Amino acid sequence: MRFTPLAAALALAAPLALAGACASTADAAQMQAERAPVGATGQAVLINAQGANIGRVDLRQGPTGLVIKVEASGLTPGWHGIHIHATGECAAPFTSSGAHINHGEPKAPHGLLNAAGPDDGDLPNVYAGADGKVNAELFTTRARISSEGPGQWLWDADGSAIIIHANPDDHSSQPIGGAGDRVACAALSAS
Repeated sequence: MRFTPLAAALALAAPLALAGACASTADAAQMQAERAPVGATGQAVLINAQGANIGRVDLRQGPTGLVIKVEASGLTPGWHGIHIHATGECAAPFTSSGAHINHGEPKAPHGLLNAAGPDDGDLPNVYAGADGKVNAELFTTRARISSEGPGQWLWDADGSAIIIHANPDDHSSQPIGGAGDRVACAALSAS
């Protein structure tokens, strides 16, 4: 058999194509393994520092992350930082909810725009209109309510909390992006 440049190119391409197919299959299997069972839901009451019910948080598990729906009223108009905190307690001033969930790397820096971050509790800001109401849906791949899958499990032994802050989060400065006081809290638990 005569070896031409075309035959050489084809001979090299076949193993590379096969290797690419194997890598794609391996990647697909890895992605499937990291998917969470879909369908878990949760709901929590959102309270202000006086203990009044000001809204709710609904959670829905997707295959690659968690959808968090927030409905709130009585907030100062404008942008507000919102985070997932490590403990499902909402005693005003809501410091009982602890720091952000970050079980895998307790010292991961805060901030969606931080080159070394984000930590597992970071979420995009929410906006309260002139009437003080928030209606928002957020998505995170760093948290889950299904018992398995990617992200931190929110329904561990001490639960978790959604905290709304007084100010917007700048997504980079430490320790909390300038988000300020904790003004609302929703305790999350499986029960």
